[in-house]
Amino acid sequence: MTTQDSATPLLAIAPKRGAASGTTLAALGVASFSLSFPATAWSLTGFGPWTTTGLRGVLAGALAALYLLAVGARLPQRQHRPALLVVSGGCVLGFPLLTTLALRTSSTAHSAVVIGVLPLATAVAAALRTGRRPSRAFWTAALAGAAAVLAFTLLQSHGRPSVADLYLFVGLLVCAAGYAEGGRLSRDLPGAQVIAWAVLVALPVMLLTSAFGLATEPLRVGPKALVGLAYVAAVSQFGGFVLWYRGMAAIGVPRASQLQLGQPLLTLVWSVLLLGEELPAAAPVTAVVVLVCIAVTQRART
Repeated sequence: MTTQDSATPLLAIAPKRGAASGTTLAALGVASFSLSFPATAWSLTGFGPWTTTGLRGVLAGALAALYLLAVGARLPQRQHRPALLVVSGGCVLGFPLLTTLALRTSSTAHSAVVIGVLPLATAVAAALRTGRRPSRAFWTAALAGAAAVLAFTLLQSHGRPSVADLYLFVGLLVCAAGYAEGGRLSRDLPGAQVIAWAVLVALPVMLLTSAFGLATEPLRVGPKALVGLAYVAAVSQFGGFVLWYRGMAAIGVPRASQLQLGQPLLTLVWSVLLLGEELPAAAPVTAVVVLVCIAVTQRART
């Protein structure tokens, strides 16, 4: 057997191992994100929405700075900076603030189902960014999933979308853009550096947001609020993204985004176990419909 012959099986196995590793990393990121809404709800028991969002970003910024110093990371190149601004605006500023504002009046179960269309939005954003044209089957499933989410929100709000629903829909759009751009950027930069630089870019705004929140919102700090804030800062805003973007870089944005299909269902479980919420009757059904629709989009030709 020649050296070339013996190397062939290894070359065949390596991509599979890489894909499995990437899938595991992305799945761990999804599991981390599934606790974000319950943790935010805990944080809101002691901090206002602006305070929660600001302190979340400030604490995550401190972790990001320590990481970048520890690895001796260089400043991002000029061509990477626009993408980092999109990640920062969508995943560090926009989505956390908008979903925190929504959770003041919306249950985590309801919010999880509305955000269930995020994987679809991420896949669409990635398709638009790369110029690929999805097939008719893709768009049919996409519209069906969006219709299911819209029907659920209208049912729960008695025919009129609430302000919380508007926050959630805008939040998922900006987050989808941040996911797609961050996943693309993670092919050039380590995933940990992508989110670390994005968090640091947002740090000045987060400091101002914290100052505004602390000056205008009441504080009722307790153990539950502190645990919730620590989780959304250390995991939801930083650690989970490290896993998520590394997984995206390994298996691609479309495949990784579909692992988020399980996130709404996981969040529904956490909302019952940790918050004692009662699930709306339509929530599990809607979540399953959305999952099926998004799964079809990934099987469709693009």
